[in-house]
Amino acid sequence: MYSRQMMGWIGIGLMAGILSPVVGATVVSPEAGRGKDGAPMALIPAGPFTMGSEERLSNEQPAHTVRLEAYYIDQYEVTLSRYQKFLEVGTLPAPSTWDDEAATTVGDRPAVGVSWRAASAYCQWAGKRLPTEAEWEKGARGTDGRRYPWGEMQPFVDIANYNRGVWVSEAVTLVSVMSGLEGMSVRHGLKGGGTSPFGLSHMAGNAAEWVADWYGRDYYQSSPETNPVGPATGAKRVIRGGSWADLPIALRVTARLSAEPGFEDRTIGFRCAMNGSK
Repeated sequence: MYSRQMMGWIGIGLMAGILSPVVGATVVSPEAGRGKDGAPMALIPAGPFTMGSEERLSNEQPAHTVRLEAYYIDQYEVTLSRYQKFLEVGTLPAPSTWDDEAATTVGDRPAVGVSWRAASAYCQWAGKRLPTEAEWEKGARGTDGRRYPWGEMQPFVDIANYNRGVWVSEAVTLVSVMSGLEGMSVRHGLKGGGTSPFGLSHMAGNAAEWVADWYGRDYYQSSPETNPVGPATGAKRVIRGGSWADLPIALRVTARLSAEPGFEDRTIGFRCAMNGSK
């Protein structure tokens, strides 16, 4: 089942001086139409970044340098409307919690309740793939070792969609994948809202996201330094980013959760990636 490993509220500490700068990373202008689904993608340049953390759970340790080749990743979580198009032309059944009306009326919300297998099938249909765990973390974190996509500051409701309690509906519980650029985030210096150093939205909160890798609790202790792809086998797939239901600890860019590939839950969605050479 879905392993949240919650450890409670971390505390607010909202001060203008705790925002970390973007170091060694620049926002890349998204390119539309690279995949069959037409979703805008950002090109993440080749190079190293710090993956993992020394300050929290053992499955995030040790912090280590990883070098990745250039790759593309969706700027936004896959939306209800885009997933609806996949269902209309594909062979997979809709998720058990799927709402056709929501896909029409609030189609800019992330598609949730999608299993890892279905998420992988969508990305293949679109001519893409799920991002590796390392690709996801670099896209969310940049290259300066920050704790959240936007920096060090604890999340607030206009930076991330989190800690919402029980599910109500797509329209009420989820927010548009393109939201998060107004309010307190701007007043405290986050002109990009809750976006990552590479301009990716909702890498923390809204929908937690499947990635390609099998989950290995101790994988970081022996993972390769270049283009790691996770263990060769496993029982669960990795989930990243935290969701609308989670507390701040799960929204950290290093937090690693997991679930069986067939698991469906309204907290989990996904985004796609592709190699940079395409």
